[in-house]
Amino acid sequence: MISKKEVLKILLATLILGFVVAFPEISTSTLVYALASVFIILAANTLAKKMSAFYLDSEIEVGFWEVERYGFKPRSYFKRPVIAGIFVPVILVVASLGYLKWMASLIFEIKPQIHRAAKRHGIYSFSEITENHLGLVASAGIFFNFILAIIAYFIGFDDFAKISIYYIFFNMLPLSDLDGNKIFFGSMVLWSFLVALTLIGLAYVFLVV
Repeated sequence: MISKKEVLKILLATLILGFVVAFPEISTSTLVYALASVFIILAANTLAKKMSAFYLDSEIEVGFWEVERYGFKPRSYFKRPVIAGIFVPVILVVASLGYLKWMASLIFEIKPQIHRAAKRHGIYSFSEITENHLGLVASAGIFFNFILAIIAYFIGFDDFAKISIYYIFFNMLPLSDLDGNKIFFGSMVLWSFLVALTLIGLAYVFLVV
């Protein structure tokens, strides 16, 4: 279900975001906790998307967030895509001395399976992938992360819940190829609902934790 290439990317993203979470007070215990938390968050998010894509007779491939252009002019493109999912989190957390913990690193691409046009699921009897489908798949990962954050809160893992909310917040931003952008253009109602939940989660993080 998850390819070796995707596993390697998830592990690399875990190292990057684990460092971001632990910075600047990096110790063995904080780094191990951060790495374990981030890995669970990323793995859960990916599996939820994989399952929702399968239900839509599609499949996704997880990769790093890349940026190809730097302006609005026709020629405002980098010669090679910049792997923003690696550089942006590290640069921002170091430049801000640990105050800005950017947690968006991975994105996904989706394509229909060969048998999609065979009308396997009835109501999904079509072969094209629409923006609405992209939004549904992206929101599945976000919803699952919310569920994990709520469970973690009630069983006493407040730090894990906090990291989950940070991850959700940055991935809900309607930018580039991030999940938030896919959800925004797929369904503004769904995006608005998830943003409201995210703001409630952030209020918990800043007022309670």
